[in-house]
Amino acid sequence: MKIACVGGGPAGLYFSILMKRQDPAHEITVYERNPAGSTYGWGVTYWAGLLDKLRAGDPESAEAIGEASVTWTDGVAIVRDERTVHRGDEGFGIGRRRMLALLAERAASLGVRVEFEHGITGPDAPELVGADLVVAADGVNSVLREAYADHFGAEVDSGRNHYIWLGTTKVFDSFSFAFKETEHGWIWCYAYGFSGERSTCVVECAPETWTGLGLDTMSEADGLNLMEKLFHDLLDGHPLIGRAQDDGAAQWLNFRTLTTRTWHRANLVLLGDAAHTTHYSIGAGTTLALEDALALADVLRGHEAGRDLDAPLTRYGKRRRAELLSAQSAARYSARWYENLPRYMRLDPVQMFALLGQRHSPLLPHIPPQLYYRIDRAAEQLEPLRRLKRWLGPRVARTLHARMRG
Repeated sequence: MKIACVGGGPAGLYFSILMKRQDPAHEITVYERNPAGSTYGWGVTYWAGLLDKLRAGDPESAEAIGEASVTWTDGVAIVRDERTVHRGDEGFGIGRRRMLALLAERAASLGVRVEFEHGITGPDAPELVGADLVVAADGVNSVLREAYADHFGAEVDSGRNHYIWLGTTKVFDSFSFAFKETEHGWIWCYAYGFSGERSTCVVECAPETWTGLGLDTMSEADGLNLMEKLFHDLLDGHPLIGRAQDDGAAQWLNFRTLTTRTWHRANLVLLGDAAHTTHYSIGAGTTLALEDALALADVLRGHEAGRDLDAPLTRYGKRRRAELLSAQSAARYSARWYENLPRYMRLDPVQMFALLGQRHSPLLPHIPPQLYYRIDRAAEQLEPLRRLKRWLGPRVARTLHARMRG
């Protein structure tokens, strides 16, 4: 097949790798509007299960990504000025720029043509004419999806809180949180390492805290300086960095959760953030995009040019929408936990950190935090309570999801 992939992020590049491995005769071009090495963000996170899936898809790129990643098992939280530690599962961090470089190199080695600084303006672009398959991997603002907005049925829900994506020279060896109370409300930071030299810091706060602290009107330098003072005990004197490149500046944003009704139209199919987004607080965005690539390549295995694409692309969309339900539910509850942060900050820091780990639960918003904590601790000791919690949680989630859709 002749395949045009619009967008050179992790999903687009990995899909091109998978398809070339399936059949070297596929003619695949990835069009990326930005220069090589230019990317937003700092590091991305993932868990061990993703590496297993990537090894099954392409052992060479999985090995390269694993070797370039850093790992951690502990979670650390500073609540006001008290530090607590939680032992957890092994997590991984890798620089987004590094991951993209590894995938682009692997794709090129297999014969994929990767064209940087080559934007595609819409579905009628000459580069897409004659393609058997067009993959829209061009992100949340996908021009290909928006050209058929009514068909794809995209819906966007903007979160209440403001956040900013920053870097730092402090190298964290655990996934770290810091929650600071100011006269204008709480402001907090998520931080994790992604290399031996840098870490990611995501700072978030409610809109009244953002305006009360003056972050809405400060220059970037003044804002970074204020946040360095607020999180001094987390950063250990290291600076916050607003941009990875010399151009542009870090922006305060409201997270936009995107869902789409259908994932393909004729030979055009959505991939990754062009089809869906999940709140950054569950750290699953890159993982879900790569899983999209794996699923799309799987349904296209053995497909030949000229054959109807509707059946395999329908299977792909149906499968991924079903698989995403649990992650999307977890992300919604996680985002709301942070939007309702003051509800939990009256707890002892150890208890608060325990409920931080339970923020994906559909039960937590409906039970007083102190009571939920006691039930959760008891459930660890009593199997009947564990079974009740496992049984009740998904049913509450489905009921609330149905109400929201209605």
